[in-house]
Amino acid sequence: VSTMNAKTSSEGEEEASGMRNETPGESGHLGEAKRAQVIRVAYVIAALDLTFLFMQMGVVPYLAKSLGLDSVGFGYLQTIFGVLQLMGGYIFGRFADQFGARAALILSCASGSVFFLLMSLSTSIPLLFLSRLPGVFMHGIPGAQKVITDMTTPSQRAGALGKLGLCFGVGIIAGSALGGVLSTKLGIYVPTYVGLVGSLINTLIAMVWIPSQTKPKSDQQVTQHSNLFSIREILRLMKFPGVMEVFIVKVFAGLPIGLFMIMFSIISMDFFGLEAVESGYLMSYFGVLQMVVQGLVVGKLASHCTEMTLLRLSVFVFAGVGLGMALMRTVWHYCIIAVPLVFAFSMLATITDSILTKAVPSSDTG
Repeated sequence: VSTMNAKTSSEGEEEASGMRNETPGESGHLGEAKRAQVIRVAYVIAALDLTFLFMQMGVVPYLAKSLGLDSVGFGYLQTIFGVLQLMGGYIFGRFADQFGARAALILSCASGSVFFLLMSLSTSIPLLFLSRLPGVFMHGIPGAQKVITDMTTPSQRAGALGKLGLCFGVGIIAGSALGGVLSTKLGIYVPTYVGLVGSLINTLIAMVWIPSQTKPKSDQQVTQHSNLFSIREILRLMKFPGVMEVFIVKVFAGLPIGLFMIMFSIISMDFFGLEAVESGYLMSYFGVLQMVVQGLVVGKLASHCTEMTLLRLSVFVFAGVGLGMALMRTVWHYCIIAVPLVFAFSMLATITDSILTKAVPSSDTG
């Protein structure tokens, strides 16, 4: 990482800035007011998508347990979902590059609708596993990131992407609390019905309010000639200055928190002994921290420190958080550890996305 500072700030900026301008007219026919409106709509879609996602995350372990699935089986269930997300992530990005962010968001929201429909019909373990399949195209946050990346200049990007952290916080708070209350008061399947209706509404929002193309016309022509899935394309992107190093840091630093978030519901239920409502409130606490850190800390640090300095800081904090997680024994320990955890998570996500989208041509930001 230490060898990247000069590369990313000089070579990478020259490579990327040579392929796109810093002018506000980057998106062609869209005016400044229109771009701002589209970005706000992307935030709304992301917040709603995360709300429905965390709403089901809080109730799935209890649904799985009611169907007779043990902790090991639930681990397999979540692993399948994670693998599908990993496999679909690259395809989704290339799809967004070729067909536009609007088509990608519609695909994501429609997949979410199918996901919740299958969950609402999951009266057996095989059906519950089957409901994970649409997760391959459920990428609401990357879709919103794609819109924001296309609609902003490199100098505006870190701040605009950082605001997605607030959407993440809103999603955790609203989704976790709502999922716990609905499942406890009205039934375990009610959150899936709400998620189904909400995802359909999200699909309509994307169809109506997101323009069909957000890229500059020149970038659209470049992207349309590339394959939807190509190992050669992946290797080509990794050769841009700084991309490989930052990508490796993003994957390895984010892997532990990803595993923890996936298994958090089981940890809450089996390790902490919490009910669905209590688990939802705990996740809401995580969301409040996310909003505070993203709104009051990350933006100010980004304006005073270089991206590479903040990247190193987030990785260092993650190392300490990992040690703390290994030693925690109670809910109160988790509440303390969650503070540096949220800081490192927010910082890493914002900075790596900003660096990577600056280091490649705008035709390949997906």
